Amino acid sequence: MKVVIQRVLNASVTIHNVVHAAIDRGLMILLGIEDLDSLEDVSWLSQKITQLRIFNDAEGVMNLSVKEVGGDILLVSQFTLHASTKKGNRPSYIKASKPPVAVPLYEQMIEQLQQDLGKTIKTGVFGADMQVQLVNDGPVTIIIDTKNKE
Repeated sequence: MKVVIQRVLNASVTIHNVVHAAIDRGLMILLGIEDLDSLEDVSWLSQKITQLRIFNDAEGVMNLSVKEVGGDILLVSQFTLHASTKKGNRPSYIKASKPPVAVPLYEQMIEQLQQDLGKTIKTGVFGADMQVQLVNDGPVTIIIDTKNKE
């Protein structure tokens, strides 16, 4: 699994000109799933996300997690995170999982994030054409790949 995590002041997902989901302060997460991903990846990544200390404390130091600041999470599936640009100029998405594999893992990630955060998270719609808007706070953007646990 690959994620792009952005600390945001606000974020939203619009589908067919209707706002489907929106959050204020929190994390906007783009999630890419590949066939090799597992429930172990879901668990590890969810804990990493909810415990990541990227919010400022009283001294202005990034020392607090989204959970500690009472922030929200907006999770959007994005298969293009697994794009390969090795050959030519047209990206290949061969590593990205197809819906029969990706949808159950995406749903597990939603459930795990809700459990680890202690509240409902907001989501996009898997496979939909979505317009995502956000105000990145900082900016703070972090990329994590479960195949390269650092």
